[in-house]
Amino acid sequence: MSERKYPPFTEIGMLSLALIVIGGIYLSAHIPQHVPLGLPTALLIASAALTVINVGMLTRIPDFNWTRFAQVGKWALAAYLFTAALIEYAFLRNHLKGGPLVILTLSLLVYAVQVPAMIAFTVARYDSPAGAGADGSLAHS
Repeated sequence: MSERKYPPFTEIGMLSLALIVIGGIYLSAHIPQHVPLGLPTALLIASAALTVINVGMLTRIPDFNWTRFAQVGKWALAAYLFTAALIEYAFLRNHLKGGPLVILTLSLLVYAVQVPAMIAFTVARYDSPAGAGADGSLAHS
């Protein structure tokens, strides 16, 4: 049985998340003193660019099971938006403000989109599109 070839969606997603984590650790290491924002900003931009590239590659997959992707993705997105909101609340409760708050908030947004997309992709890639046979080929009527 031959497996379909997919773009490296998960690998690029993990790289995007790794950049976010590196930026977050860098910021956290400098708080509460002055935080140089150059490196975290560059990491955030690179991570966001990888997320956009990832979504672009995903939209080009032929016969992808978008129904299953949406079914799984909406619930994963709800869960990750909730966790991102809890983390954001902790930032605000600890009086984080200014540039570090903006960078960390945008990083949370990338996290809250990328992880659910990876979860939904993983489920949808192993599920046949609607109307497909057991071998993954589409039935013609």
